[in-house]
Amino acid sequence: MARMTMVEAIVLGLREELERDPSIFMMGQDIGPMGGPLQSFKGLWESYGASGRMIDAPISEEAITAVCFGAAMSGRRPVFELMFSEFSTLAMGLFAAEAGIAFKTDGVLKAPLVMRTKFGISPHRGHPEDFHSLFVHCPGVKVVMPSTPRDAKGLIKAAIRDDNPVVFFEHMSLLHGRKEEVPEEDYVVPLGKADVKREGRDVSIIASGLMVSRALKAAESLAHEGVQAEVVDLRTISPLDEDTLLASVRKTGRAVVVHEAWKVGGSGGEVAALIAEQAFLALTGPVVRVAPAHLPVPFSLPLEKAFIPDEHAIVEGVRRALGTAAPAGEGTQLAGRA
Repeated sequence: MARMTMVEAIVLGLREELERDPSIFMMGQDIGPMGGPLQSFKGLWESYGASGRMIDAPISEEAITAVCFGAAMSGRRPVFELMFSEFSTLAMGLFAAEAGIAFKTDGVLKAPLVMRTKFGISPHRGHPEDFHSLFVHCPGVKVVMPSTPRDAKGLIKAAIRDDNPVVFFEHMSLLHGRKEEVPEEDYVVPLGKADVKREGRDVSIIASGLMVSRALKAAESLAHEGVQAEVVDLRTISPLDEDTLLASVRKTGRAVVVHEAWKVGGSGGEVAALIAEQAFLALTGPVVRVAPAHLPVPFSLPLEKAFIPDEHAIVEGVRRALGTAAPAGEGTQLAGRA
């Protein structure tokens, strides 16, 4: 094993897949000598650029997406980069129309491709919007969001091998964040399988991306109050791992759903609905969502800090689920207030 950041783990996974399968190629803006945005393709151009398997594309997200969908339907496995989540909205037309091509053609055509995109409040100060919920709404699309380097490598490899379109969301605060021991041998983390990052008995905190580490911090804080929180990392947001989610909630009786996308129309609503429909009798309190308010992401640092859920917002969400929250109106946290 070697200690790696998330971006290093993802690049290693990409390199291993390029070596394994000659049908794979990569395409995107600045993925050539520049190494990709935030060095997300670092070193791959030097190894594969001359072979034509690394395509440094012009600035046209629609064209990149269309080329990769066509190539995927013709037997290739493209991995393409649209830099930031807000730019991924330019690809929505094709994802909405063509993601279900295998269903529509009874498997005659498939679209095995991966779209990588970055998002999140980070030191890079820009492009923070989290639009993953838009893609969750598209039938046939798998939506993945790793929270650790080890998971990131296994998930990107599984995404490339999948026969369906996969949108791979990478949080910019995690890409160059803490390092973790990552196996250098071949392994995959199955898509559609959540991971219990911390066991607990009193409440289930269901999170994704950066919110997983914040949920773990909240769980540590709650432990000092005698509350044992279980933290479930979705890893794949669509399709959901219903078995793991429901087993956790049936054990604890309470659920708090946390994400960085806006609360209104966010994927957390789907998780909450699943729990309400299939585990209602196990609940001893309301399902609580902790997410940003329905406002544009602020650029001001103090407002940005108040906008995105932190450890304290998650703790307060747990208290609401437990029925021990402070009276309404106290505090200034914006997160979750639509």
